[in-house]
Amino acid sequence: MPIPADARADLHTHSTYSDGTCTVDELLAEARAARLDVIALTDHDTTAGWDDARAAASAHGVTVIPGIEVTAEHGRASIHILALLPDPGPETPLAHELQRARASRRDRARAMVEAIACDHPITWDQVQEQVAGEETTLGRPHIADALVAAGVVPDRGAAFASILAPGSPYYVRHYAPAPEVAVAAIRQAGGIPIAAHPASSGRGENVPEEILEAMIGAGLLAIEVDHREHGEAERTRLRQIARSHGLWTTGGSDYHGAGKPNRLGENLTSPEMLEAMVPASGGASWGAEPMRP
Repeated sequence: MPIPADARADLHTHSTYSDGTCTVDELLAEARAARLDVIALTDHDTTAGWDDARAAASAHGVTVIPGIEVTAEHGRASIHILALLPDPGPETPLAHELQRARASRRDRARAMVEAIACDHPITWDQVQEQVAGEETTLGRPHIADALVAAGVVPDRGAAFASILAPGSPYYVRHYAPAPEVAVAAIRQAGGIPIAAHPASSGRGENVPEEILEAMIGAGLLAIEVDHREHGEAERTRLRQIARSHGLWTTGGSDYHGAGKPNRLGENLTSPEMLEAMVPASGGASWGAEPMRP
């Protein structure tokens, strides 16, 4: 994939195939408006949006790198790993892990809704109304949106801070692989595993250094350093870790549309880093030569 010297690349975005509020086509249109040349579509635990991205990439003049945000778990802590350009085939260990995780997410969501419904006016059908389609990875954000629609909470943030919080009596865990298992599965599928926002202590997803070391030992190739939930001290520490292990560093917005305050392009991956990373995978990106107004 030819990388322009001044390319603007955002390697962390979400659509309605998981917990984003934009369709893939809308996401690409917004990326174009934000003067982005490259984005990675990284919906949670699914490749369902890839066909839409392939169709929309050329139309909007934005190159799309197909990816996934894989959910892993250590103890009770959720750990996320971006997987860029993995083989989407159904027989890989990664595909089996994702299938198991999505089924568990759905069962967890139903159990949580049943518990919440004992105290608040919400039904499973109302949650289903927030889901874009059968291929969407169903998660807590969809329950949050149903709670907002029912007038129980004012927004997603309030739902996650109370009813949907891990310490809430309504909270139910779901299956996720260990971080090193997820990293190894991504590598086996030919993908590029990136530790996503590993210093996000504000939402309880700060990755302990020993776990990050285990992920590196399993084949981690990069760390998402530039993210809105990382302060300068965290970014400096993560860059030092990456440098000491010979890892790439990336940046991304973690864009969810209206679901979060994050804005497309607020954190970027350098053209030099992107050019080094992409040939490392046997996969391919989609889109014509980047266009700008």
